[in-house]
This record gives sequence, C-alpha cells and structure tokens, in this order.
Amino acid sequence: MGNTLDYWDRVAEQKTFTHPLHAAWLTRWVKPDAHILDYGCGYGRVLHDLVGLGFANAVGVDRSALMIERGRREHPGLDLRVIDEPPLPEQSFDLVLLFAVLTCIASDEAQSHLLAELFRLLRPGGLLYLSDMPLQTDARNRARYNAGVRRFGTYGVFEIDDGAVLRHHADDHFEALLAAFEPVETAAIEITTMNGHPATAVQRLVRRPA
Repeated sequence: MGNTLDYWDRVAEQKTFTHPLHAAWLTRWVKPDAHILDYGCGYGRVLHDLVGLGFANAVGVDRSALMIERGRREHPGLDLRVIDEPPLPEQSFDLVLLFAVLTCIASDEAQSHLLAELFRLLRPGGLLYLSDMPLQTDARNRARYNAGVRRFGTYGVFEIDDGAVLRHHADDHFEALLAAFEPVETAAIEITTMNGHPATAVQRLVRRPA
C-alpha cells in the first residue's frame, strides 16, 4: 500500500506543492547557522524559501530523481540530493523539515520507520517541523475515506484519479507518531492541495528531548 517512485517521477513537472513555512517559528526557535535537512524536498520549493530567510546551511533530499532534477533547474545553487534511505550520520541536524511527506506514505509501519529515522538524525534538542494533512470534514473527502477503508483497510487512505495513494490522518495518529518528541508549536492552516483543492493542513514543531 502506498506510492511507487515511478509515480513521483511521472508527475515531477506537473505538481505544485503549497504548504507554507511559518517564518516566525523559524526565527523564534532556529539559529541562522543551524544545520537543516528538508526530507522529501520534492523540487526544493521549501528549501528555496528557507535560504531566502537566511538559513543557508541546509540540504534537501528526495527519492525522486526527476523531482531533484526539476529543483536543480528551478533553484540552481541549492544542495539537493537523491537518496533511497537517509544515508546520513546520526545527530547531524538541528532542524528537520517534513512537509507533506506523511500524506504520501500510506502504511503505519513505513510512517513509524521514517519518524524513527528522523529522530535518529536530529541532535538532542533538535527540532522536527511537520506539515501535513489531517482528516478533512467535507463530503468529497469523507466519501473517499469510506471507499478507501474498504479497499485499503485504513480510514483516511484513498487513491486519487492519477494513481497516487494518499493518506489523511486522525489527530491521535499524529500524536502517536510524535510521541517520542516534545511539543513546541502547533497551528492549523488553510492550503491548496497539489491537485488544486482547498484543504486544512496542520503544522507541528516538536523537539527531540535533550
């Protein structure tokens, strides 16, 4: 259950990602010289915004070579890398960004594995900045969730028209995923999805205990 790498390569030139950076959080909690990892960076949009805010010591990684290729073309000068798994030393980063990545990972096991890896990569006291999709309340999404639970066995998992299997999350699921971290900031925001639909997203800033 989940998305293949072929899908993200296929749509690398077509999708627009929109989850915004909350600049006030960054200036409040993150030093300008912080070592930052944007995990699942896509074409580097968020990393580009980070550098624009003065956070130059940052790297973006993604499994899709064509997303990275697009990012290098649109944002030359960014440190964008293709990876399969995080081949990075543990306790390397002061901040890890995880923007609209969990929505692309349908299974509990894969999500938990990723959060454990990111915990490992953070220095004690380091921050994880998550932006992702909670369960939506509109009729269109509720219908997709009901169809998806019959097919995939998890409420909130659904397939969209172009073949991606995506996931929206209950609040208690986010709490379970982030149980090893200490809460710092939380906000609900309004966004436009990569397919152009209005939606509510949640952003959470959490800390690896020192």
